[in-house]
Amino acid sequence: MIDIHSHLIYGVDDGSRSLEESINIIRMMREAGVTDMILTPHYINESKYVSNKKNNTKILTTLKKELKKENINMNLYLGNEIYIDRNIEELLNNKEVTTLDKSKYLLVELPMSGQFNGYQDLLHSLKCKGYKVILAHPERYLSFQRDFKKIKELYEMGIILQSNYGSILGDYGFGAKRCVKKLMKENMITFFSSDIHRIRRSNFIERAKKTMRKYYNESEIDNLVCNNAYKIIK
Repeated sequence: MIDIHSHLIYGVDDGSRSLEESINIIRMMREAGVTDMILTPHYINESKYVSNKKNNTKILTTLKKELKKENINMNLYLGNEIYIDRNIEELLNNKEVTTLDKSKYLLVELPMSGQFNGYQDLLHSLKCKGYKVILAHPERYLSFQRDFKKIKELYEMGIILQSNYGSILGDYGFGAKRCVKKLMKENMITFFSSDIHRIRRSNFIERAKKTMRKYYNESEIDNLVCNNAYKIIK
């Protein structure tokens, strides 16, 4: 399996707090069957979560060296989960943020409970400039839970949807669980990812896949948890 959304660049956001914690989480993810991970620290402009590409790359290099010492075989790549901002393209050009593993795929986050006026136009503009825009966990946004048509509008304009395993398990509440089930029923999801911040039991992906089997066959699940993501890193 390949995971395209995680918070294991330690000490830069609300994810892993230390090198040791990142190693433990990666070990657990390997036990869960994950072979490749894109590490996507939050970048929220004008907040405390503004670790730039250079700093994140330095941390990633250290993490890779320690994994090798620990004999943990996990392929790691760098990206960002970029909180929507009108200056995203400038941030990319200035190497403050990065796409997923130097590809054209861009992971973007919207406000959880508030609004960002003009988000559709901004995402469309990024798409027109050649970026393949991935919207992180659409099922978690309250405005989308209340009005599913908003997700459909983005999907129909070519925005790619990435959902969280934890949403299926109820980690983010009933609203997200209900919404992700509707997304699965409508076959609108391209990637399932962990969005992992902390250590948890390694069977959480298999538990989520049990529910996924109500909506997908095994070949479709393979696409959602591995094959589609392989296109990013290759």
